[in-house]
Amino acid sequence: MKYKWTLKKLSDIAEFNPKESIKKGTMAKKISMEKLQPFCRDIPGYEITAFTGGTKFRNGDTIMARITPCLENGKRAQVSILDDNEVGFGSTEYIVFRAKKNMTNADFLYYLVCSPMVREPAVKSMVGSSGRQRAQINVIERIEVAVPPLEEQQKIGSVLRALDDKIELNNRINDNLAA
Repeated sequence: MKYKWTLKKLSDIAEFNPKESIKKGTMAKKISMEKLQPFCRDIPGYEITAFTGGTKFRNGDTIMARITPCLENGKRAQVSILDDNEVGFGSTEYIVFRAKKNMTNADFLYYLVCSPMVREPAVKSMVGSSGRQRAQINVIERIEVAVPPLEEQQKIGSVLRALDDKIELNNRINDNLAA
């Protein structure tokens, strides 16, 4: 039913770096850039440390590296390691995408951010000195994408999530066999 899809800017369907607060010095879960695995949805670990600054996020949010070479290497993930209503934090070099309520499915948004439709313009938008280039959020916000109705987004996100879940299960089985 692709005829019901509409062309929208990313900023129409996602909040960018949504406002969250963690009081300075509060112990919280930190996801450093080193924890993200290229082209992997799940975050393999975190550390608990005092909050001193950084990008903040909640479960369901998508985090994507905005600095070279991490963006080109596919460092992004969907946050799922936090407790209910918990806010975590990480690198200032993340862009956080949050699905807009009743408009966008979080899984659909994650896979959309992973797609070449978003990654390639993000990489092309990079500016800065050699070795320290960063994607421009204002350019990414204006990327136009075809978006299906919410019910169809949920179905698409569910199928892709099931495939990633199966890949993760197979990886764990392979790791156990190797051990």
